[in-house]
Formats: sequence, structure tokens, C-alpha cells
Amino acid sequence: MCGIVGYVGPQRAQDVVVEGLRRLEYRGYDSAGIALVDGERLWTAKRAGKLANLREALTETPLPESGTGIGHTRWATHGPANDVNAHPHTDGKGIVAVVHNGIIDNAAALRAELADAGVDLASDTDTEVLAHLVAASGAATLEEKVAEVLARIEGTYGVAFLHADFPDRMVVARNGSPLIIGVGDKEMHVASDLAALVRYTTTVAHLDD
Repeated sequence: MCGIVGYVGPQRAQDVVVEGLRRLEYRGYDSAGIALVDGERLWTAKRAGKLANLREALTETPLPESGTGIGHTRWATHGPANDVNAHPHTDGKGIVAVVHNGIIDNAAALRAELADAGVDLASDTDTEVLAHLVAASGAATLEEKVAEVLARIEGTYGVAFLHADFPDRMVVARNGSPLIIGVGDKEMHVASDLAALVRYTTTVAHLDD
């Protein structure tokens, strides 16, 4: 767990998110990644090591233009620092992406449940279960899907979700791990640290559990 940045609005989300991650580098981290949704599907890029590695990957393989994105810098807690374990995590079909700070205490039980249902888990992380569970939810809205899943989670979290079927929004929540909402001009930001927001807005709200 370490740094979360998210954006929804008219700007190029990739630029806003990567700049936010750059401003969180002082916290330390061992990998970095980003996910965007462009109205058709999710796109992700993530790399072990410094943010420069992610920037290089984005230069070599550019992601589509999008106004909705999330990003993360990670300190490894579940599984080693590598490209697969870096955030964001997605479900098997690439419908849902999530970034997460905190520890899911019942992750082992949830991983076992998903495995028994035939779900192939790609990473060693506790976070990946969130993407699979939200993708499997039959609730009507992304907000309802996320709330349904978080009701099953034991532990601490600051989370931000994207869903390919809801390209105009990001859903965030926290329990014991800080998240700050930033309000801009026809745009919304989220970050785990004020440093990622100050370039874009000084109108913020500290999200309660």
C-alpha cells in the first residue's frame, strides 16, 4: 500500500494521474501503475520499480485518450514487487480496475472462494479479489456493486474503482486508510495525500470511513 490518485473530468486523465503519482514519490514505493477507461474498455499499464519505468512503458505503448483514470504507487505487502502484483488490479475480463491502500484481513478466504468458483487469480495480492467480486456483482450501479462487495471486506482500505460499463465515473471508499476528494472545475479528483491534489484544486474534503 502507498499512494492513490484518481481523476474524472475533461483533462487527459493519464497526465493528471501520472503527475499526481510523481508528487507522491516522496512516500516511497516499489511499483507504479495506471488504469484508464475510454468508453469501450479498460486499459492498464504497470511496472515494478520507479515511476520512470511506468513513464517509459506509456511512451512505448501509449494508452488511448481518456478523461477517467486511477493510479497507484505500491509498497509490497502481499507478494513480491513485480509487474503482476503492481496496482491497479483487474478482473479476468478486464471490466473492473481497482487501486487499494490497506490490508484485507479475510483475503485468503475470499481468494479460496473465487478459486473454487473457477476464477483464475493472476497476482499474489489481497487487492485482486476486489476487482473479481465487483465484476461478479449483479447490482445495477457501480456504487451499489462496490458497496455490496465492501460489506464483505474485513480490514482496512482506501479504494478507487473503475468499470468499463460506467466510463464517466470513479467510485471511492475508505475504512481506516485516508482518502481526500478534490473538487475542480467540472472535474473530480481523489488522492491518498493532499500533495497529489494541490496543483489542481484547493477545494477538498477528507472522506470519512
